Amino acid sequence: MAGITLVQAEARLAIYLDAEAKVLAGQEVRIDGEWMRRADLEMIQSGIRLWEGRVQRLTRAAAGSGVLSVKEVIPR
Repeated sequence: MAGITLVQAEARLAIYLDAEAKVLAGQEVRIDGEWMRRADLEMIQSGIRLWEGRVQRLTRAAAGSGVLSVKEVIPR
């Protein structure tokens, strides 16, 4: 994620959200030179999750709250 700013991540997320809305409405959209259709909805939604995560991480970093999260704890 090096070199990506919050503004860039938010712009990319907006592109994917717009693509999702258009594809759900039956339209085709073009992202990075590739045409996306209804069949590509899962890939578009995966992109949304990716960019939402990046926006959240960059927002936390900008606010100075580098919160660590624990995914699994194994008691001993």
